[in-house]
Amino acid sequence: MKVSVSVTNPSFADGPLPGLARVAALADGAGFDTLWVADHLVQIDPTAPEGDHDHLEAYTTLGYLAARTERIRLGAMVSPATFRPPAVLIAAVTTLALLSEGRAWLGLGAGHHGGEAADLGLPFPADRARLDAAEDTARLARRVWSGDDRPFRGSTVRLDRPRLAPLPAHRPPILIGGAGEKRTLRMVAEYADACNVFDIPDEGRTVRRKLAVLAEHCASVARNPAEIETTLSTRLGPSETADDLARRARTAATWGIDHLVLVTSSPWTTEAIDTASAAAQQISDLPSTPWYPASG
Repeated sequence: MKVSVSVTNPSFADGPLPGLARVAALADGAGFDTLWVADHLVQIDPTAPEGDHDHLEAYTTLGYLAARTERIRLGAMVSPATFRPPAVLIAAVTTLALLSEGRAWLGLGAGHHGGEAADLGLPFPADRARLDAAEDTARLARRVWSGDDRPFRGSTVRLDRPRLAPLPAHRPPILIGGAGEKRTLRMVAEYADACNVFDIPDEGRTVRRKLAVLAEHCASVARNPAEIETTLSTRLGPSETADDLARRARTAATWGIDHLVLVTSSPWTTEAIDTASAAAQQISDLPSTPWYPASG
């Protein structure tokens, strides 16, 4: 099983820059799969300690992290499709892939926080339009990264000649976050390399149901479900031990999860990184239970 860390709170006691540099160095050296950042302009986590209001723009931060790390993959968990024009978002990920020598993800979602959008004047149309924008962005990204510059006509965007140069040697993987059963999980089946679902405390019933729906969508579009990595966002508790986390990971693997994405309410500490790293070592060879019916 893979383990990643997600920086959702940059209110480090010694400031965002030294704190972020420290986490990047520790995460890069600890063998985690990906270093994620939240794509928001303000702190929206309701569990963050009172007074922790700092936040950093995602793609500027990821560019900085690309220069400070050597092997860990990098991505936003996840970018709301309507906050930037699709070509601008795809260009940001393309540049990140080039500058990080192929370590970039495109993390994509429909967005969910209308209050942030209203506060800062960001686009936030109705649910259907946001989902349409996410689908257009995923389709367009695959087109652009394949070098196809023919006119693109989507539900929410029209491009006369979608082209970027230079392109990375390999297409960045696409992760789609969210678990809407009608649209979001179908988009995963059609366009994504990974999905992201949330760890809801119901003994895995919701996660298993969502993955069963994803398997149905894969069958309907003739997609091999084994091509899709299943990631689970879960919170590392302040008193949790490496053994505790490894035990939870083993349970998640029985639900069909391949990859844990760890978040913390407070800023990451050296001790929390050490705990996550020790757990990751315990479960590095842990296989997940297939979440889709056996073929044939």
